[in-house]
Amino acid sequence: MDAGIYAFAPTYLDRYVQLGVAGDRIIDVSFPKDPDDDARDDHPLFERLNAYFEGVADDFADVAVGLTMATDQRAVLETVRQIGYGEQVTVETLTRMTAGLDADEEADRQLARTALAENPVPLVVPDHRVRDAPSGAPPEVEQKLRSLEGL
Repeated sequence: MDAGIYAFAPTYLDRYVQLGVAGDRIIDVSFPKDPDDDARDDHPLFERLNAYFEGVADDFADVAVGLTMATDQRAVLETVRQIGYGEQVTVETLTRMTAGLDADEEADRQLARTALAENPVPLVVPDHRVRDAPSGAPPEVEQKLRSLEGL
């Protein structure tokens, strides 16, 4: 797939899902009211995303992402990818699941919250499945994703 920006508008969200792509990796997911002027509408992931928004379970764990952030934050987001469709965890549980972090340390729980808040690829890295933490998606999108998955 060509690098660039891709966007489509699922009716479920009342806004676009816009992907930033570099090589074969998704590097950005955003939810604008209007897509970028140069956004294309032909990304192969759109078929799966459309099915997801129609209620088909998908965890997107096989979608290649490019996470350019500090190693410890990247480890948190890689752990989030292990949380399956319709499942949810707390920040404490996520911290416990992440190698090198201690759930009893407030600094490590805060690191997890920061990683979630700065998640550049929400939905593909499903931070909406962590129930007591911020998301990289706007709050109204996060709530719709949670509702869609019965969380």
